[in-house]
Amino acid sequence: MERQKGKCIIVAAGELTVSEIGVDERDLVVAVDGGLAYCGRLGLEPDLVIGDFDSVGEEWLARVELWERERPGRVVRLKPEKDDTDTLAAIRVALERGYDSFWIYGATGGRLEHTIANIQCLLFLKRHGAVGYMVDGRGMCFVMENEEVRFGASRKGYLSLFSLGEKARGVDIRGMKYELSDAEISNDFPIGISNEFIGQEAVVRVRQGQLLGILNY
Repeated sequence: MERQKGKCIIVAAGELTVSEIGVDERDLVVAVDGGLAYCGRLGLEPDLVIGDFDSVGEEWLARVELWERERPGRVVRLKPEKDDTDTLAAIRVALERGYDSFWIYGATGGRLEHTIANIQCLLFLKRHGAVGYMVDGRGMCFVMENEEVRFGASRKGYLSLFSLGEKARGVDIRGMKYELSDAEISNDFPIGISNEFIGQEAVVRVRQGQLLGILNY
């Protein structure tokens, strides 16, 4: 499959805490259910609208029904009874179209179980050869698995790391206020919370396992 040069921007129906989203002409903009109203607020024209539309107001639902008649390829209507969340269904469609970089907005806040489900979607993307970021106005979340991530010296704020499995082994942190060397992070002790950038290039590595990274600016 040919990889797309742009990124997939998914606007979900959680809490939106950004006032604008930068979009390139090569990007695919996907509104997920109630995220359609957020697209309207941000002045974004979605290329694809997907969901069971249980959280869409009457005005937007009428627009979806109009698109279904006039531009049917733009709308993917899902059944309420399904295994995939609306966001995961959107991810599958974009992966099939060749996108491997995902920026997901409106994926936090609201119901906690939806936030957790969206974090699991980040690991789903990692396992399917893609990378995903959950972005809000305060920072972003990402997932690491058996890899290294570098941060430039200009990065400010805090980084928290949590094990998504029982244990993440061989964890190194360099160039931050609190460093680790060949450490183990488990899912029952929050040793990785609130590390601080100190104006140096920072490196985080996990040799075995999965880490959830949360950046706060």
